[in-house]
Amino acid sequence: MTAADGLVEQYRLLPAERRRAIAEQASPALRTRLATVERDLALRHSPGSLAALLTDGREMQAAHLDLIDDAFRRIAAGETIRLLLTMPPRHGKSRRAARWAPLWYLLQRPDHRVMIASYSADLADDHGRWIRDAITTWGDQLGVALHPGSKAANRFDIAGREGGLFAAGVGGGLTGKGANLAIIDDPIKDAADAQSPTMRRRLWEWWQAVLLTRVEPGGSVIVIQTRWDEDDLAGRILAGETASDWTIIDLPAVADSEDDALGRTVGEPLWPARYGRKALAAIRRAVGERVWWSLFQQKPRPVEGGVWRRAWIDTARITAVEFAGVDLARVVVAVDPSGGDSSVNDETGIVGLGLDYQDHLYVLADESGTLGANDWGLTACRLALRLRADAIVVEANYGGNMARQILAQAWDQLAREGETRGQLMPLIVEVNAKVGKRLRAEPVAQLYEQGRVHHIGHYPELEGQMVTWVAGMDSPDRMDAAVHGMTELAGAGQLDTLAQGMDDNRMSGRR
Repeated sequence: MTAADGLVEQYRLLPAERRRAIAEQASPALRTRLATVERDLALRHSPGSLAALLTDGREMQAAHLDLIDDAFRRIAAGETIRLLLTMPPRHGKSRRAARWAPLWYLLQRPDHRVMIASYSADLADDHGRWIRDAITTWGDQLGVALHPGSKAANRFDIAGREGGLFAAGVGGGLTGKGANLAIIDDPIKDAADAQSPTMRRRLWEWWQAVLLTRVEPGGSVIVIQTRWDEDDLAGRILAGETASDWTIIDLPAVADSEDDALGRTVGEPLWPARYGRKALAAIRRAVGERVWWSLFQQKPRPVEGGVWRRAWIDTARITAVEFAGVDLARVVVAVDPSGGDSSVNDETGIVGLGLDYQDHLYVLADESGTLGANDWGLTACRLALRLRADAIVVEANYGGNMARQILAQAWDQLAREGETRGQLMPLIVEVNAKVGKRLRAEPVAQLYEQGRVHHIGHYPELEGQMVTWVAGMDSPDRMDAAVHGMTELAGAGQLDTLAQGMDDNRMSGRR
């Protein structure tokens, strides 16, 4: 090895700033060799950099695609992960996750087996064919080649190594095939399959009995899909016992949460370079609310029959400045503890609400979350302190007197720690929801329709639950908490006025 060869090998291991300094001082001949090294380093840096170099910059990059790149880099570095990434259609997920990223991964781990599964064998084969053809086209630059005897679109091997790729449709057999990395891209074909209990059950059975059994020890799994139904593959993973083992990256087309995976502000588009606010608004009008909230916002909703309308919320919404002049007669904190037999609701709803002297209601805060008993008790009491609430309304259907005890113990703890500052504990109002979910929700929804409920700012999760809920679904906890609190504030007189002519006893037995 010559001195120049040794320098080049050491150069590969240096940080970027040091490499740049060496290249600036190198001779023209050495600089040419170093440029080749830089290109090779860039090809191996990430799936996105590989795509950009091989397409001369035509392959686009975006922040949400960086998240996919990072997942593959972690796996290539030896980390074992389970990743669930949900994002809207036409945002590059399949092209990156099922084409460029597996190609890049095989360059880093040529002795590993990669499996790609999609809703149909044809689509999976298309991904495999693309990767095979990419190796054929760019193999000399990438330093890999196909095994002469194994070049099928749905299965090929890397020449001189143990690795390769195989592709299959969801529901197909994988006997004898093991994978170090399994990629499940778009496991659901369309709305018809998503709405079919039989198809959802078959997918889940294949997932448990076939797919997961083919992952090698220490292997990784990536599921990338658009949400179709609360009970789709992603929904069952999220509701399952192993949910805590998964890294969850949820990417709605428009940011609707302060803890957005990309750090976006509420209302910011996912890929503004391609789909700005106006473009997404046009898509929303074209596809309708059901498709928008499921496919684009990753919050599946039923086909029809919603109790709330988003326009009711938006029209009556006010800012904190507008609210500053409102004089409240009452303030409550409403709590709906997690519980029951729902597989999709595991939050404790904690919502602050107010009533003014003109019988208008206000949503003041939403502190809901996945909380243990002690944590939700403390959270509810702290919110009551902050809002100076006169009552804490809590659903007591599950656990008997447990909810009251949790709140009392939490308040005692805050008092001992000096947080209550002498403020008396609010009255605890226990609600036993004996009537149907719809009968409790409809009178409150009518208040919204009349413009008598005002949200102070935006509460994306709560509002999303309201506008996507219909009778027959398990009602989500944020929405239930809000309904309990508004029912307490509005009182029987105001709600009875709304219900005139409705002989259904919708409010009987509320408490």
